[in-house]
Amino acid sequence: MASIETDIRGNILVITLNRPEARNAFDRAMAQEMEAIIDRYEADPELRAAIIRAEGPTFSAGMDLKAAARGERANTPGRGGFGIFRKPPDKPLIAAVEGQALAGGMELTLCCDLVVASSSSVFGLAEVKRSLVAIGGGCFRLPRRLPYQLAMEMILTGEPKPADVMQRFGFVNSVVAPGKVMDEALRLAELIAANGPLAVRAAKVIARSSIAEGWTDEQAWDRQMKVVEPVMNSEDLKEGLRAFAEKRPAVWQGR
Repeated sequence: MASIETDIRGNILVITLNRPEARNAFDRAMAQEMEAIIDRYEADPELRAAIIRAEGPTFSAGMDLKAAARGERANTPGRGGFGIFRKPPDKPLIAAVEGQALAGGMELTLCCDLVVASSSSVFGLAEVKRSLVAIGGGCFRLPRRLPYQLAMEMILTGEPKPADVMQRFGFVNSVVAPGKVMDEALRLAELIAANGPLAVRAAKVIARSSIAEGWTDEQAWDRQMKVVEPVMNSEDLKEGLRAFAEKRPAVWQGR
């Protein structure tokens, strides 16, 4: 049985971590599955948003430490750790978190653009408790998402924070009752999927690149136009303007 399952709902891809007996911890095989799924998501023009969720009471406990003790690394050559850490998709990705998102499980949420969490969920970078380092993006991505002192408290103590605290500081978009996480994640995904897919993808690339590469304002004016140019010359832009003038929903072609 696959460690990760997928389901397509309209233009939305639902990615389900399905290794609850191991707290959805990643081994090499699971990382390879994730990379293949993300590659397919990027390549399919009909898919406009994706959600990562999990079976069982834990979103993900991170790396499979038993596999790691055998010398097995949950890495792939194309997208890195967990098949996603080094190269998340250019298309939108939403985390739907129930339970614990710890260590690499939290780093998985750092690959996402939006995070929906249940009121009972917690987030933490627990690596230091096992003399490990959060090298799946945690040590450099978390200080970009949270105030420095709060990020460093999580990185250096390894202690988790509840969803309401993470929402207060902007890491979590929505906190909902347990069992309602997918409803909210799908609501957000549907809002995204209703928009022009070329424009959404370009907007994410600009936002992510500007942060990761530290663009100055002067650099950003030129660099964003290289990303936006195909959108400005697209059939979808013409359709979007026509639909606005005609007061009807746009029909996107992704070209």
